[in-house]
Amino acid sequence: MGVFALKEVVEVLAKALVDHPDQVIVAQYATDKTIHLQLSVAPEDMGKVIGKQGKIANAIRTIVKAAAVKDGRKVIVDIDL
Repeated sequence: MGVFALKEVVEVLAKALVDHPDQVIVAQYATDKTIHLQLSVAPEDMGKVIGKQGKIANAIRTIVKAAAVKDGRKVIVDIDL
């Protein structure tokens, strides 16, 4: 699964969770060993993406890491305002 597919996975998951899906932005940066995805949502949707005790954010990270296993690269997902 390539970098672009991982970006789409994060976008679909985030848009399903928030009230303002039009404000979901996923930026990506890739190196040989790392894929860095930066998720930005509307401030009022931040709690929905993070969840209680960060459980939803951790679930998103787990799904993306599982999807990236075939590439053999590390995936980092950051969530920003």
